[in-house]
Amino acid sequence: MNAVRTIQRFNAGRDPERLAMKYKNLRKSPFVFLRGTCHLFYDRLPAARMRVKAPLVWACGDLHLENFGSFKGDNRLVYFDINDFDESALAPASWDLVRFLTSVLLAADDLKADAGGARSLCNAFVRAYAAALANGSPRWVERDTASGLVEELLGSLENRTRVQHLNERTQRRQGQRTIRCDGKRAMPVSQAERDRVTKMIASHVRAQARPGFFEVLDVAHRIAGTGSLGLERYVVLIEGKGSPNGNYLLDLKQAVPSSLVPHLNTAQPAWLTQARRIVAVQQRVQAAPMAFLHPIERRTRSYVLRGLQPSEDRVGLYEPGVGFEKIRSVVEAMGRIVAWGQLRSSGRQGSAIADELIAFGSTRKAWHDELVSAARRCAKLVRKDWAAFSAAYDAGQLG
Repeated sequence: MNAVRTIQRFNAGRDPERLAMKYKNLRKSPFVFLRGTCHLFYDRLPAARMRVKAPLVWACGDLHLENFGSFKGDNRLVYFDINDFDESALAPASWDLVRFLTSVLLAADDLKADAGGARSLCNAFVRAYAAALANGSPRWVERDTASGLVEELLGSLENRTRVQHLNERTQRRQGQRTIRCDGKRAMPVSQAERDRVTKMIASHVRAQARPGFFEVLDVAHRIAGTGSLGLERYVVLIEGKGSPNGNYLLDLKQAVPSSLVPHLNTAQPAWLTQARRIVAVQQRVQAAPMAFLHPIERRTRSYVLRGLQPSEDRVGLYEPGVGFEKIRSVVEAMGRIVAWGQLRSSGRQGSAIADELIAFGSTRKAWHDELVSAARRCAKLVRKDWAAFSAAYDAGQLG
């Protein structure tokens, strides 16, 4: 397999300007490369020779250190949880686990961990995951149940108002807000794109009790993430409870097929659209769904609508002075969160029932070590593919 050609084929047809941003990001490090090439990871997974027999779960599909963060639920509480389900599928539990462990190994330099420290973090994650699964009782992480760096993150967000968030992402002129297009978090859209997004939102909310709440005031391209750069993604400013300070910001993102499905022997549900798959799995796995989470269909494409979650609202794992024990505590929390999500979504459309998951978590330690070994093999493959990509990028072959 030629990694560079595979990446080019996968990204064919995406917006050239934002695709150039994606390729530039992928060049930064093997960890960023992993985050932006989920499809390539699963193409390579058989070569990792993972021999763990694991029950089927509703998997995030793209589990890594950066796919956990804070968000406001539809009950208006702020949670810390898995926050991206674009690649979700019915898959063996081990697939999410080995991808996460690979991300820890590749992020070791950023975490200021040597090889031994990275393996220690991997072992801590697997042990916490297995113990939470064996316990069989799904829980959640919000401000009153968090600790360490996660508690600090949620505590810092408690005092941030929606108006402060609006002021960061918009500008005001004569009492009206417009989205701030700074080229880093947002870019202008054409009038045709603005009209199309406005019609999609209007069609979606027509039957709702307060359609005026969703009146579109402005639209811009959203720049966020790595893997999705180049797909249709918008930040949408809506009327909400009234201009200027009652406005809300929404995220509208194109939904595409999961990269896992071509590699799975497991039959998947016959989802009407990709957006319905993403939303359904997210609602099953998360303790509380994100605010405004809905699928939207338009002709041959579908989109996921949700409240705009600032991409910077993540735990400060890489901040100067963060000690190893604090990082370990966050990684253990992530392991428990994965287990709780699998328990919460158990017994749904083919996923293992809770008893099977509890038994898996309670089994002997052998599969713990096998997962870490498989992740080490995966990390080696990712580094090799990143080196090939970097050489092609530096030679101008991806322009």
